[in-house]
Amino acid sequence: MTKDQQDVITVIQKMTSSFEAGDIDTVMQTYEPSQSIAFEPGQIVSDGAVARQIFTQFNAMSPKFSYSGHEVIVEGDIAVHIAPWKMNGTGPDGKTVNGAGLSIAVLRRQPDGNWKMVIDNPHGSRLLETSAN
Repeated sequence: MTKDQQDVITVIQKMTSSFEAGDIDTVMQTYEPSQSIAFEPGQIVSDGAVARQIFTQFNAMSPKFSYSGHEVIVEGDIAVHIAPWKMNGTGPDGKTVNGAGLSIAVLRRQPDGNWKMVIDNPHGSRLLETSAN
C-alpha cells in the first residue's frame, strides 16, 4: 500500500471515529467546504450547514461502524475509496438499528498535502440491488 492510499484510509477512519464520538466539528473537517454527501440513496446534500445538522441528528443513534476492507485508487491529486460497511445503533424508540452498504468516496489532495472528501456516497450498493430486480 502506498503512503497516499494509507493517508486516504486514515481520513476515512478519522471521520468514522469522530462521528462515533460525536465530534461533528472534526467530521466536517474531513470534507472540503464544497462537498456532496448522500445521506439517503439518491438524495445529495451539498450545503455544509445542512450536512452538519444531519450528522448531528444521526449521531443521536450512537452509531458504531465496521468496515470489511478498503480499496483505494489514487491518480495524482484524486482518490477513490471503496469499502463495504456495517452499522449498529439505537433508534429513538430504543430498538436496535442496523445498516450496511458500500461506501464510495472521492477525495482530493489539498494544497497542504492532506486529503479531504469531496463526494461521499455510503449507498453505492443500492445500484446492485436495483439492477438485480
